[in-house]
Amino acid sequence: MTSPLIIDTNEDGVAFARLADLNELERSQLALDRKVDRLRAHLRELGSLVVGFSAGVDSTFLLRVAHDELGERCVGLTAVSPSLPERERAEAVRIAGAIGVRHELRESDEIHNPNYRANPTTRCFYCKMALFDITESIKAEYGIEHVAIGTNLDDLKGHRPGYAAAQQRGVVHPLVEAGFTKAEVREASRQLGLDVWNKAEFACLSSRFPYGTEITEARLAQVESCEDVLSALGFHVFRVRYHDELVRIEIGEDELERAFDAGIRPQIVTRCKAAGFKYVSVDLQGYRRGSMNE
Repeated sequence: MTSPLIIDTNEDGVAFARLADLNELERSQLALDRKVDRLRAHLRELGSLVVGFSAGVDSTFLLRVAHDELGERCVGLTAVSPSLPERERAEAVRIAGAIGVRHELRESDEIHNPNYRANPTTRCFYCKMALFDITESIKAEYGIEHVAIGTNLDDLKGHRPGYAAAQQRGVVHPLVEAGFTKAEVREASRQLGLDVWNKAEFACLSSRFPYGTEITEARLAQVESCEDVLSALGFHVFRVRYHDELVRIEIGEDELERAFDAGIRPQIVTRCKAAGFKYVSVDLQGYRRGSMNE
């Protein structure tokens, strides 16, 4: 039999249950609730916000909570470019409409930047700088003070040139400030009823190319076409990696075997070749985040 909860108050007079009297699940929930409260308070302090909105789990969660707290003082911005698949653009429109937030779709021109097209290891820096150029015009248009993106604590690990761009432009990271990990963002999203809470991680299509391989509209279209094939075939976690005449497909471990099914494999091969690839391969290591950094 569990002991009854002991209700105490903190220095601000706010009641809380002592952690010693909670089981592991209750402790975890209380910790998550506190992070959500911290996030909400931080957003209210910011007062007005443009949220970079990609329709991913993190930016969707941030946009929803920011809209809850700021209403018309919150605007979601989705940058539209050849590196954003049409299915993700449509998803952004759907989600923003369901939230009821003011949503802007604006063309981004990073593809015309030779530094971006050359695809150096710092490519994401130039992409984010193009995004933040757009947010400046949104801020001026709506009289908004801050720009935020959905960076979480896990995103601070590894190679993150886009984060450097955000720091340079004074962009805020409310999820980091509130202490959210990716798993906590997913769980908080689930509890808010956001249907993307378990959506697979997504990065722009330019991340499918080895560093030093030029990014072009035609090549991005090839990759998007192949990823549309995998999506249509019901795969959940995947990446299509561009290697000139060869396409290397990464699929989540739980789904990898299905790619070799007699009814699935020919469709992948035929349709990827129709997209312009000469050779079609499936990576036996499966999907892993940041494999192009290997």
